[in-house]
Amino acid sequence: MKKWLYSILILMVVFVGIAILLFEQNDRFRQGLYKAIIAENQIPEDYIPVYHEAADTYSIPWELLAAVHRVETIFSTMEPMESPVGALGHFQFMPRTWVGWTYPGVDDIGNVADDVDITDIELIEEHNGYGTDATGNGEADPFNLHDSAYAAARFLSEHGAVDGDYEDALFSYNRSDAYVEEVMHYFETYKENYDPIQLYGKQEADEAK
Repeated sequence: MKKWLYSILILMVVFVGIAILLFEQNDRFRQGLYKAIIAENQIPEDYIPVYHEAADTYSIPWELLAAVHRVETIFSTMEPMESPVGALGHFQFMPRTWVGWTYPGVDDIGNVADDVDITDIELIEEHNGYGTDATGNGEADPFNLHDSAYAAARFLSEHGAVDGDYEDALFSYNRSDAYVEEVMHYFETYKENYDPIQLYGKQEADEAK
């Protein structure tokens, strides 16, 4: 009996070790795990003040912004925060949406040349982009949570969310009916009842500061 228990214990230790290794080294595994362990009604508490500030500025519900953040990057747990098609940052903006669509692109989906400084505020203002310097540090950075949240709030507001046309705003943000349905599900869930949580991981804590 003791030998059997000892074998089980060893297997458990090995399993936990493998899980930790996968968590640290495999982004897809990490993202899937976060998506599984963050319940539908849970929101990282460190992010809630950011949602409130950005949403209040553009007169939209903060829960809508939280729902978009959840679906886009699973509350910034996605690493790297760049999609296969080139969307960037916490709220997944295409570079030309961030800089402005009058700026020349390298394709039809919204990418720009690699040497373009998309954080350049003057460039963004010139081309009427959504990039926002919410922190006042002189840069509009999609990888800064505050900048990205404010930009997303502005986009949603200007595309109908300010008037309550949430589904139209979301479809403009990401032209997918499935996307709209998923975000609306979390939006309604958060409005009904949300549970603030602490996220595990240094990036999540650091980016909220």
